[in-house]
Amino acid sequence: MVKNARILVVDDEESIRTTLTAILEDEGYIVDCAANGKEAIEKSHANFYNIALIDFRLPDMDGTELLTALKETTPKMIKIMVTGYPSLHNAVESVNKRADAFLMKPVSIETLLSTVRNLLRKQHEEETFNEEKVKEFIETRVRNLETDVPP
Repeated sequence: MVKNARILVVDDEESIRTTLTAILEDEGYIVDCAANGKEAIEKSHANFYNIALIDFRLPDMDGTELLTALKETTPKMIKIMVTGYPSLHNAVESVNKRADAFLMKPVSIETLLSTVRNLLRKQHEEETFNEEKVKEFIETRVRNLETDVPP
């Protein structure tokens, strides 16, 4: 598990927010909630989140609109669509808007946690890979500069 991973749960149903928060906090994640898209955007400006769990239907916007807005505030944030309205159209629209996963309500705890763990692992691997590439580039550049310096 990625230590101290932060998750934003975006759902207009308080019972779902409460349940998901309890499940995720029991696994050691730091969880914050938003009841609508506007609140989620505000929170994403104020805090960094590794993952957003987004309800497809929110009172002030579609979840897919929120996907686009969150991509602008935190491009590397993992976005998981959670919907009680599963349809091929909703799934395709979510994928086209760059959702990282699409889960159907009621989602099983095992499926939710497995999806979160797998996506966090991939996110961590990508960050580590990028850091190693930057380090390798800098080291190579320094060596090249050292060998290009006349005596």
